[in-house]
Amino acid sequence: MAPTSNGKTAIIRTERGLTISGTRITLYDIMDYLTAQYPPKFIRSLFDLTDEQINIALSYIEANRAEVEAEYQVVLKQAEENRQYWEERNREHFARVAAMPPKPGREALWTKLQEQKAKHELEA
Repeated sequence: MAPTSNGKTAIIRTERGLTISGTRITLYDIMDYLTAQYPPKFIRSLFDLTDEQINIALSYIEANRAEVEAEYQVVLKQAEENRQYWEERNREHFARVAAMPPKPGREALWTKLQEQKAKHELEA
């Protein structure tokens, strides 16, 4: 799966996975939009691809559907695990920051912010 010798677009395997040669765009990026049923023309313009690049990518996905879909599911699982990790880590960080006392000279501002938060929570 190397680029063709005449410099034309191909699908290559990089450390990021199946990628459109000459770009950093993976087939998994494209799969996100295909799964959401976006038209190829929209996907092409979104990623600033040429007609040749999008056609090669779509053809490769279609010809190797099972392989690409299996790898795509692994990518989605890893992305979800990363999201959960960072969400938990940020939750702990934000809790520590929220528990910190206001900086000297900002007590009035802190009190006003707390009042606004309480008011917002009542409205929700």
